Parts: sequence; C-alpha cells; structure tokens
Amino acid sequence: ERGLALSGGGSVQAGGTLKLSCTASRLDFGESSMGWYRQAPGKECELVSTRRRDGRIWYSDSVKDRFTLSLDNSRHTVYLQMDSLKPEDSAEYYCIPADMATVSSWPCSNLGAWGQGTLVTVSS
Repeated sequence: ERGLALSGGGSVQAGGTLKLSCTASRLDFGESSMGWYRQAPGKECELVSTRRRDGRIWYSDSVKDRFTLSLDNSRHTVYLQMDSLKPEDSAEYYCIPADMATVSSWPCSNLGAWGQGTLVTVSS
C-alpha cells in the first residue's frame, strides 16, 4: 500500500447516492492525474472517471451524468459523488493516482496497489 485511504462505500437501493473519498497522505492530487476504477466480482475492471493535472475530467458512458469527480486539495482528497445509482454500479472502487497513460492502462490485477478499495452495493 502507498498511502491512500478510500471510504464512503456502502449499501444503497437503486436510485440512491453515495460519495466516495480518496485521501492521500503523501500525494498532492493537484499535481497528479488520477482515475477511479471499479471491479465487480467475476468481471474485468472498468475505468469510470479520470482527472488530468490540468483539471479536465472524463467520465465513462456508463456513469456520465450520474457521477461527479471533484478535488479538495486542502484535504488531499478526491471525491466521486455517485447519484442515481444502479445495481450494475455495484463493485469495489479504487483510486489510482498516476499519469494519464498509466492510469488508462492500469492492470486489473494491481488495483489494490495504492490501497484497499471501497465496496459499493446497489440493490434493486
């Protein structure tokens, strides 16, 4: 583990909301690109959102218009606000700080390299 703390996961019903937090003890998110990944049991991991160093944010089609990535660098924290949750959003969520090329090709088998994920469960 490299000093990231993830929190905010939980169990909600479809249509509910959760806000994930990724806090870095030794990293300035304002000077680093990063990405949010998720992995459901038995499935390949999926990159759902990224933030570039210049502040540009991208969302996958599967979460666009429902999830919002934000940064509070005074708290060394990146957030993922998740609204209108669906059962297919159920997964372990991970935060990966790295340059964009590395974030975009992060191996699923290494998602826990920066810290334990946070579990999101959405029931129908």
